[in-house]
Amino acid sequence: MKLLTVNVGRPKVVDCTDAPGGATGIDKQPADGPVRVTDPGPKGTGGSGLAGDTVCDLRHHGGSDQAVYAFAREELDVWERELGRPLANGTFGENLTTSGLDVSGAKIGERWRIGPDLVLEVTSSRIPCRTFAGHLDEKRWVKRFTQAAAPGAYLRVIEPGEIRSGDPVEIVHRPDHDATVKLDFLASTTRRELLPKLLPARDALHPESLRAALKYVEKAAADD
Repeated sequence: MKLLTVNVGRPKVVDCTDAPGGATGIDKQPADGPVRVTDPGPKGTGGSGLAGDTVCDLRHHGGSDQAVYAFAREELDVWERELGRPLANGTFGENLTTSGLDVSGAKIGERWRIGPDLVLEVTSSRIPCRTFAGHLDEKRWVKRFTQAAAPGAYLRVIEPGEIRSGDPVEIVHRPDHDATVKLDFLASTTRRELLPKLLPARDALHPESLRAALKYVEKAAADD
């Protein structure tokens, strides 16, 4: 398992976002050298965990629990065949393009060591949005991406460090539960009845997913 590229994005004004100022950093390009990764701080004020990477819409993106976004090269290859065009590393707005790692099958709370120092923890899935659809410029993109249910993973920074393309990726902790990134995605989008199955990952789960799961359980109990 390894990191193929570390990808960062600079602000670009586009027509496909409702972010303040009309800019997005989704167009990410592989970095030439090492990139420092740290906890950016709370959502709403903290942006990306990667130095040199820009998060323009702090309402919905960035912050400690979405500091880093990873996507598997293997899934990009599937989409290349589906879309009939090349997709470079970073095209899906991912910070980390990986090889040999089942990103969407990762468990919430799973920890990865990348390079000598950086340790990241899986928190949640990526939910497709209007900006993503406009960036890809594919018809019905949000629906197609949702149906594929291979969303890639958001991660928080446990131990900061520098990473670079080619660094090894090691799974250093895998929790003893069945709440995966894919499960979080399904529960958050098309199968809300799965929300209670996320609760075994409570301590590591993204706060927004945890609130949704608890609210679902509370409502179900009230309806009984």
